[in-house]
Amino acid sequence: MSNKLGFWIGFSKVPGIGPTRLRTLLDYYGDVEVAWQSNPMEWQSVGLDKRTIESFVRVRSALNLDVEVTKIENLAVSVLTWDSPDYPASLKNIPDPPITLYVRGNLVLEDNWAVAIVGTRGATQYGKECARLLAKGLVKNGVTVVSGLAYGIDTEAHRAALENHGRTIAVLGCGVDIIYPPDNRQLSQSIIESGALVSEYALGTKPEGFNFPPRNRIISGLSLGVVIIEGTIKSGACITVRFALEQGREVFAVPGSILGKTSSGPNYFIQNGAKLVTGVNDILEELNLTMLPQQAEARAVIPTNELESTLLKQLSAEPIHVDDLGYATSLVASEISSTLIMMELKGMVRHVGGQNYVRSE
Repeated sequence: MSNKLGFWIGFSKVPGIGPTRLRTLLDYYGDVEVAWQSNPMEWQSVGLDKRTIESFVRVRSALNLDVEVTKIENLAVSVLTWDSPDYPASLKNIPDPPITLYVRGNLVLEDNWAVAIVGTRGATQYGKECARLLAKGLVKNGVTVVSGLAYGIDTEAHRAALENHGRTIAVLGCGVDIIYPPDNRQLSQSIIESGALVSEYALGTKPEGFNFPPRNRIISGLSLGVVIIEGTIKSGACITVRFALEQGREVFAVPGSILGKTSSGPNYFIQNGAKLVTGVNDILEELNLTMLPQQAEARAVIPTNELESTLLKQLSAEPIHVDDLGYATSLVASEISSTLIMMELKGMVRHVGGQNYVRSE
């Protein structure tokens, strides 16, 4: 093979080797190809158990990596790995980022501004209408909608995003060559054309029940925040919210009837600090996304210049005063102020009050 993609694919197909164990191997061997071709008997000294070693030996002996790469190319599937420059930065920074991300469709820069909408498969009409309303409001403001392609809330969110000419990403609990549920095949094709189907699971992986809880960390990991509309405390939607909290994402919840079983999840999270949502502006304002369309337009027509680059080097998540930027860069105050205004319009920085600025993510 001309590159190392096949080795990443190979590891993604080995039962028992997930992000943590592969990171252990890469720390030891320094390279994915070296790790794949290593002597598995050495792995015990690295700390891997016998069952994982036997699983690797079995898969490696049966797998033709060139065939796997060709299969992916023939299906027009992209595979992003930890080494890929276009692997989503927000996802790479979660505690256990997927080894591989199989993509049908395209992930674009605008998907950095994404919000997940999740909820029960057995949604009420109220829940479905809320999903559609919020998804429409998000995409109308340039925000990508992320969900899981399941029946109910997920399906309504994806459909509303597409009907309003927005982008949407569906995270699957199976291979991207398998559509589940099957009734969403046509919806999936539309998502591929205006977003992406993504999965950490290799092609051909069936939608087994144990695949879905781990995939929920990807839904939250791709998003700035997660909105739960309906779901019981033990639902998959609530699992996604808990991942969001672990990852430092914002959590939003649509309140429901105290008599409704599917309202127990959102109402619980509202009691415990989630932002109560009565409309899309509650989400946009909390995530500082109210000017996103204008920011996108500014980024498209106004190139980043050397002055902006100089200021960006001084900015971080910690607020810094305009005067301190002047001391650090030897630039005059008028230049700094006018440049910061333009940078804020482009979504590069945020004014947090008192002439203090922080760098946007």
